[in-house]
Amino acid sequence: MEALSIIKDEHRNLWRIAITVEQVIAEMERDRKVEEAFLTSVLDYFEHFMDGCHHRKEDEHLFRVLRQRADAAAPLLDRLQAEHRNGPQNLAALRRQLADTVAGRSTIGGLTEAFRLYLNDQKAHIKSEERDIYGLASEVLTPADWAEIDAAFLDNDDPVFGSAARAEFRELFHKVASLAPVSVGLGASSAGELQSAASQPDVLLSVANLESSYGRIKALKGISIEVRRGETVALVGANGAGKTTFLRSLSGVQPMSGRILFDGEDISKLRADQRMRRGICQSPEGRQVFGPLSIEDNLRLGAYTQPKAQVEGDLEKIYTMFPILKEKRKLPAGTLSGGQQQMLAIGRALMGRPKLLLLDEPSMGLAPLLVEEVFNVVKALKAQGMSIILAEQNAFSALALADRGYVLETGSVTLTGTGRELIEDEQVRAAYLGM
Repeated sequence: MEALSIIKDEHRNLWRIAITVEQVIAEMERDRKVEEAFLTSVLDYFEHFMDGCHHRKEDEHLFRVLRQRADAAAPLLDRLQAEHRNGPQNLAALRRQLADTVAGRSTIGGLTEAFRLYLNDQKAHIKSEERDIYGLASEVLTPADWAEIDAAFLDNDDPVFGSAARAEFRELFHKVASLAPVSVGLGASSAGELQSAASQPDVLLSVANLESSYGRIKALKGISIEVRRGETVALVGANGAGKTTFLRSLSGVQPMSGRILFDGEDISKLRADQRMRRGICQSPEGRQVFGPLSIEDNLRLGAYTQPKAQVEGDLEKIYTMFPILKEKRKLPAGTLSGGQQQMLAIGRALMGRPKLLLLDEPSMGLAPLLVEEVFNVVKALKAQGMSIILAEQNAFSALALADRGYVLETGSVTLTGTGRELIEDEQVRAAYLGM
């Protein structure tokens, strides 16, 4: 059922944007300032992605076949598809109201209320599909039905559903993330409301009793953590707590014992290259770029497990994210500044198309302004729905960005909770936040 997985991933992105817009319009009411560029980018994304592609995929494939198999579903499908048809005119009305507010012809309060009504309708629509449609589809559609639907959703040559269209939508999503006010982070933990209380969390990584040693010294002492899809998890702790050893154990370059389940597969015994092929990619501590090689060659090395046909397009995406790397792409990587090398290390990891990105001390040794820039990059990746483990000594910045966090001390997990809970924990504040 690849189609359902794709639709649910798209719903998560739409939900993240909705949560973020709600935060932005609350700030607009407080500050009396219209975030025109951000709201325009959101409306562009909804128009091109949701109304132009997402709804069309559902209508033409999943909903069409479901009508044939379940007569009782017709009233519900009629309502959902009517909401699909009304989408463009509702967006057009929001655009007009945004223009009127910027021009002073309408109030900020009227604009924010209109956006709230629209977002509430979209969230109710998503909930209805996930609650009422997917379970029914799983029951009544045949394997042949799913084969037909999945083939349509996975067709890379299709101009609407194919890889070129997906690249366009990723760029639109990244634009939304980059234009969001600094105070707002996408992918808030409240996005989890999409899952019913009875459903199981969508766990991407589950680690149980992981241990690792350097000779006779045990560096990790039975660590157990989990990471859900689209989640940013922070590992915080003092130097020597085991953060780097843990990430190296996950990526396969550090001997370990214990159990690692990744995307439903036990990878505990797999080599590092096999783990990377499954989607675990690491930006290591200290950058570790190949200094004599060019910047572009460093990036291409990150894609050595990927099909050659997609490498050029992925390079351009990295250059869009980090323009300085494109400007200097023919120069040796060793000529870059520390901050630029960190961008290169992150870009190299992204070239592997990670399902899970491991970031080990990305702010280490950087000036404060560059630290902020690195965390903005992490925020943008989080906004795109990427699953991230962020190991950082800069505990406040890491926990402020993270959905959840784990505190490590001498190779053991001593505390866990949401990022906000850990920031507010007196023990964490005293030991790691200087408060």
